[in-house]
Amino acid sequence: MKIADKVLQRISLAIGASYISHIELIQPLWGNYGYLFRAYVSGMPFPSVIVKYINLPQPSSHPRGWNTLLSHQRKLHSYLVEVNWYQHYANKHMQPLTPLPKCLYVEQHSDETLLVLQDLHTIGFTQVKTTATPTQIKSCLTWLANFHAQYMQVNPEGLWPVGTYWHLDTRPDELAALTDGPLKSAAKLIDQTLTQCPFQTLVHGDAKLANFCFSADDRVAAVDFQYIGRGCGMKDVIMLLSSTLNFNEPEDTINDYLEHYFIALTQGLVKFNPHINSQALEQAWRPLYCVAWADFQRFVKGWSVEHVKINAYTESLTTLALKQLTIIS
Repeated sequence: MKIADKVLQRISLAIGASYISHIELIQPLWGNYGYLFRAYVSGMPFPSVIVKYINLPQPSSHPRGWNTLLSHQRKLHSYLVEVNWYQHYANKHMQPLTPLPKCLYVEQHSDETLLVLQDLHTIGFTQVKTTATPTQIKSCLTWLANFHAQYMQVNPEGLWPVGTYWHLDTRPDELAALTDGPLKSAAKLIDQTLTQCPFQTLVHGDAKLANFCFSADDRVAAVDFQYIGRGCGMKDVIMLLSSTLNFNEPEDTINDYLEHYFIALTQGLVKFNPHINSQALEQAWRPLYCVAWADFQRFVKGWSVEHVKINAYTESLTTLALKQLTIIS
């Protein structure tokens, strides 16, 4: 990782630190668009900050071969969305039920962006999981439920008009590559069903396990808001489950996760939007669990047909969604 000294000096001056003693790489950004790193600072009430350093020139390769101008533009817009989220939403609506890092500084140029965020490590969220226990999965579902309740019917100004990184309108290349004829034919109807359903909220858009940080007592905070936008909350639920299930769980286990989410959503609405009928919301969203899976399946099967997330469970839900939409239409 090569970060110029002048960049580190700009960060130090911007947040009022005496100096940055050293930095450590957390990970390169997807597609080599820059770096996510921790900077250790002196002269501040906290020992470290998180820096997202985004380099904008189009890279020469993509991890799965999707190196196109459209892919490049989508990625650039995603970073703009994330900056807008942290500047205009996150800092103004901090809630203990949905913890996330505060934005400390933003600097944007034609070829680079600096996003300096509170380090969640400094407030106890020190762990990132590669696998999760049922308790940890439910903690993430509770976070999502409160997030969805808090941002119900909010206009996504400066964010994605439709959230999630796999949204149909932003993935024409993957749709063209899709060989599943029935799913391809239903793609637009699936999308419309989700985008036009009642009770739209803001969705995280990439609510996989890797984007949650855990405390020692399994509380969670979320990061990485590049694909936040308007949508049905089931999109975030299936993304979380897609990253935590082994796809051999008993049906009762998954039903228990859904039940937990909707109980937490009802409780969240009481706190944030008590005028919204939680029973009507649940009746509108529950049938869309399989539809949200089918929407994601459409993307995955066009993007990487050998992916582990294409399996008997996701195929059965996709089939159920297609039958359900045929009945409705």
